[in-house]
Amino acid sequence: MKTLIVQIKCELGQAYEVAAYIIDNVIPCHIYSISGPYDLMAIINLEEDEDPGLFVNKHLHKVPGIRDTSTMTAFNAFTPG
Repeated sequence: MKTLIVQIKCELGQAYEVAAYIIDNVIPCHIYSISGPYDLMAIINLEEDEDPGLFVNKHLHKVPGIRDTSTMTAFNAFTPG
């Protein structure tokens, strides 16, 4: 699995609608409201063969109400095993 952390900037007043749309229509994930220059943070797990850039461009950028995104890839989870 690949983990993407996507910060999402929404049109004014659209954060709740954007979060619901992503969960219902794009991919099951964890979405948090956050402080700072972005409104939402999505933690998305992709299969190893999925291209993160293609996923963001083809799926997230088409969500109504999204104005901007910033994507990070997480490589290792440091959790007790």
